[in-house]
Amino acid sequence: MTNTENTASETPNTSEETPSTAADAPTAEAAPAATPKKKRTVKKKVVKKKAPAADATDAAEAKPKRKKKVVKKKAPAADATEAAPEAAPDSSDAIVVSSDYDSARKFSDFPLSPEILKSISEHGYETATGVQAATLEPALAGRCLVVRSKTGTGKTAAFCIPMVEKIKSGDRITRAIALAPTRELARQVAAECTQLCKYKDINVAVIYGGVGFGQQEDALRAGAEIVVGTPGRILDHLRRGNLDLSQASFATLDEADEMLSMGFYEDVRKILDQTPDSRQCLFFSATVDDRVRSLINRYAKEPLDIRLSTDTDKVEGITHISYETSPNFHKARALLAIIDQEEPTSAIIFCNTREDTATVATYLARQGLDAELLSGELPQNKREQVMTRVKAGQTQFLVATDVASRGIDISDLSHVINYSLPDDPAVYMHRTGRTGRIGKKGIAISLVGGPDFNTRQTLTQRFEIQFEERRMPTAEEAGAARVERQAKVIREATKTMAFEGFLGTVRALKQRPDGDVLLAAALRGFFLWERQRRVAQSGSDSVGALQEARDEKQSRRRDRGDRRSGDRRGDRGDRGDRGDRGDRGDRGNRGNRGRRRRRRSN
Repeated sequence: MTNTENTASETPNTSEETPSTAADAPTAEAAPAATPKKKRTVKKKVVKKKAPAADATDAAEAKPKRKKKVVKKKAPAADATEAAPEAAPDSSDAIVVSSDYDSARKFSDFPLSPEILKSISEHGYETATGVQAATLEPALAGRCLVVRSKTGTGKTAAFCIPMVEKIKSGDRITRAIALAPTRELARQVAAECTQLCKYKDINVAVIYGGVGFGQQEDALRAGAEIVVGTPGRILDHLRRGNLDLSQASFATLDEADEMLSMGFYEDVRKILDQTPDSRQCLFFSATVDDRVRSLINRYAKEPLDIRLSTDTDKVEGITHISYETSPNFHKARALLAIIDQEEPTSAIIFCNTREDTATVATYLARQGLDAELLSGELPQNKREQVMTRVKAGQTQFLVATDVASRGIDISDLSHVINYSLPDDPAVYMHRTGRTGRIGKKGIAISLVGGPDFNTRQTLTQRFEIQFEERRMPTAEEAGAARVERQAKVIREATKTMAFEGFLGTVRALKQRPDGDVLLAAALRGFFLWERQRRVAQSGSDSVGALQEARDEKQSRRRDRGDRRSGDRRGDRGDRGDRGDRGDRGDRGNRGNRGRRRRRRSN
């Protein structure tokens, strides 16, 4: 077998080589600097063991420009120089936490019941992260919170633990509503709540679109103390009378800024309006823009503002690598060459558009890689299958847009790969935060070409990201790496199949003039079989499911077009011989025909 590229059927369409604009990518907004005057600042001790509390300076001394916080090991807590957001009344407190991952406080130090402590222990948690240590006590005391913390710091448990602790067992009345921007994130939050209330008689219902109402209606009818869902479907159940929030004690927003940027502002307001004034608000958001501030002012009472580092802050422990792409080397093939060279254990491959997502996932799967995609075009049951496999560590590569993967928690992710850099540099910080979680090491690889150079320059200058520039493999190097990878797959297959009877055939084929062509066809058949075998074992084929969904959608469009055409034209075959219509001059006065047509059209 030569080191040439595979057949044309596997070659990506070159018209898709230039990345499209990031239509699917959410726009991350930098946290606005607040400059309130004469703000009363209350010193609040966050960590009780082995960690000095952070000092808070007067808010009037804070300059209205973005501050960067640097966390150093074994250093005393940094001074808080940021002011509380405008949303918080003058009587509110502000806490700035300098540690994201370890507070040195055990969960047994908090006022939690034995049932919740047992669930937490079985969940694998021992000590609280920074955001958990900062939020648990005030949340358990009934305070409204506005929390800013980056991805991977334990935010979900930070608001789930107070809810399951304070809600009475067996109540069967909805006491908490938690909103999330995406289906996957809603399912993730619901799963966390379910685990934490394992030893309490509390029902958790997860509500989202893309599936039927039946099972969700049954869950609500049976009585769910905690309801987690996306705004659109939650509002649908409120309108149908399936959900009553008049006795809710908690109103929680996860990824609030992202949810509002996706157009859910009015839906969120309508949902929160259904909750009583006595509710406790727990708002978690990377940034506090005007829309988030509006919700805080309207619904939260004297909120405590807790600030940790956000997704726009540099994540320590991540190596940033860039490869400059060339128009002469198709980008999907360049990605494959980089994967063969870097050999990531597991990775999310971020694309800016749905079309790039489909192209990349299809190409990698055809090349024999274990790749799945996450797209809004997939049926919900297929999306759930993908996420189940990814979280279980059964899928090596997940290809997705920023919107589809928002808030998804994947443990031990070794790499993040940017097929294209996002238009907004802050989104890059959120992407790369998916690796190196909870203080672990991670690698972020970016393919850079065309408009990506401007984004990379901004990341270097504004966010102090130092990229290690690596040389793109040559076509010969990429071919050799591909052959080695494919040979490894074949060698692995020989352990479970009888192949000795074909050795003579192979030797004979190598002597024939068309031997290379015949062996290439045999290899093609082997890798198709290998992919089908892997799909049969896993029960998941998101690439094939996407193609089926697109084919079905196209078929429906054709059917609708045919019906409309048939309705307009009727059955023209039974209209008789048009040659017997007589002399057109004998068809009477046609002067009123236009008026009749206008009357029919009206």
